[in-house]
Amino acid sequence: MSYHIEDTARRKHPAAPRWPSFRGASQFVGTSPSGRVDVFVDPSLGSKALKNAEDLVKDSDRVVLANDSVFGTHGGHVSVIVFALGGETDGSGGADHLGCDYTTGAAIEVCAAYGRPARVSALFEAELSECSMNGNLCGASTGEALSRWCAAAIGNNALADFATAPEWEQDGAPDFVNRTDPTDQGADSTGCGMAFISWLISQGFDLGRIAPAMVALGDSGTLAQLYGVLTSEDPATAWPKFRTAILSLANGVTSDDPFGAMASAMQDTDQVVARVRAGIPPLSDPMAASACQSGSRRLLPPGAAKRAGPR
Repeated sequence: MSYHIEDTARRKHPAAPRWPSFRGASQFVGTSPSGRVDVFVDPSLGSKALKNAEDLVKDSDRVVLANDSVFGTHGGHVSVIVFALGGETDGSGGADHLGCDYTTGAAIEVCAAYGRPARVSALFEAELSECSMNGNLCGASTGEALSRWCAAAIGNNALADFATAPEWEQDGAPDFVNRTDPTDQGADSTGCGMAFISWLISQGFDLGRIAPAMVALGDSGTLAQLYGVLTSEDPATAWPKFRTAILSLANGVTSDDPFGAMASAMQDTDQVVARVRAGIPPLSDPMAASACQSGSRRLLPPGAAKRAGPR
């Protein structure tokens, strides 16, 4: 698979798309070297937001290449605007897009995070990943957990304050392994998924195996079924084994990564990006990305999600 680098200097400044919620002026900042990401900013925010946007122009190709490697797809073109989403400028306003494909979902909003560019990149990946789910998982607890893990691994765990797994444990650790919650707004169901994926990665299954398997299982697929696909063991054993592992944690669940899998996940994505940039083909050629159904809601930290409610 070749990755064409477009001569962006010859491109005219693209027009801003219609954003999910932003209605102010959109200042074009730049296009990534590959031509796959156009970045805009709200000019009323001044130099700090502009710096966020400039940093995203520089980092966005790394994000899209890492995302491609996780899902085994080749994503489409997207536009991104950096602004004070929810009135916030520390990244806590989250991110949003209109739909989960590279047509209706190609206009992505991310919250400015002054002086913290990794948060902006992580928010971008959270929305981008949902457009690579092949028409599945969008708006479900499984898809939300997967997109947040992608954002964490590719975004240097810059959204640790968005954690939901501790709340899941505090609420009695309900079983969302054997059932999938048909919403991406449930802290308990998302938190269970986050802890479960942490457990899987700690067992040697990287995101590049987990993500395609989840996509293949579809909207109705469960984490128990995912465990069965990856391990070739009875899916009925997934919950008791996972629950035993949770109860064995010395300090309980204090983050979305209770099994300490983050370093491995970040290393895996970094290595793939390095291979592609060195001209070494991916281990498997990405497929063309498919469109997915609308259903995603704005990414927010747990407390803010409760206040905002569904869109």
